Amino acid sequence: MASNESIKKVLTVAVSLCLVCSVVVSSAAVLLRDAQEANKARDMKRNILAAAGLLEKGATVEEQFENVETRVIDFETGTFTEAVDPAKYEQRKAAKAPGTSEALTAEEDIADIQRQEEYGLVYLVYEGDELSKVILPIRGYGLWSTLYGFLALEADLNTVAGIGFYEHGETPGLGGEVDNPLWKAKWEGKKVYDEDFADPALSVIKGQVEPGAPRARYRVDGLSGATLTTRGVDNIIQFWLGERGYSEFLSNLRQGEA
Repeated sequence: MASNESIKKVLTVAVSLCLVCSVVVSSAAVLLRDAQEANKARDMKRNILAAAGLLEKGATVEEQFENVETRVIDFETGTFTEAVDPAKYEQRKAAKAPGTSEALTAEEDIADIQRQEEYGLVYLVYEGDELSKVILPIRGYGLWSTLYGFLALEADLNTVAGIGFYEHGETPGLGGEVDNPLWKAKWEGKKVYDEDFADPALSVIKGQVEPGAPRARYRVDGLSGATLTTRGVDNIIQFWLGERGYSEFLSNLRQGEA
């Protein structure tokens, strides 16, 4: 009899402990949700600023982001739209939903993203009333993972101001060198389009760019020992700066028609 009572007590204590722990964990998750979302938003702003070379010490991310205007564009028309609220729009989520995205054919899907969202976020940086930079979200598959990042262009909309990937699962020391500041610095000053602003001329090559080569200003060194990641990054650039990506928007913005 005593043995049965002992087992019952153990089970009662175990169940009670589990319930208490569940309540504590659930309560903590609810109470911390707002703080987690705020940290997530702050981290994204930090990545946007960093990609454009605008992240500086001595000021908060929020203060530095005051000169950045977040807008939404319609990829089909290449114009700004107010169809969705930029403060609430979740682009990555929209890219996965059939109602807010379109499945790409194998020929179209050179970046291997499978679906493209109808609307996209863009970030406009101003110095006073003048447009200084445009920062564009980009993504695509490398060797092991989808790389998520930002490409920043100067006010001429044709010169790279910077690039940064904030999320990926590429091999450390190889494809993971997309995080290397030395490699990212190689992008600065490169040109995106030829004089006719048609198809993207910028590409990531295998090996190193010869400084005196005729097309050197359109070429970026590949990642040593990471051929597939290099190819993936090049495909990302070709897709997002092409007609399915930001090409029409940049053309409209250049002509003041966005």
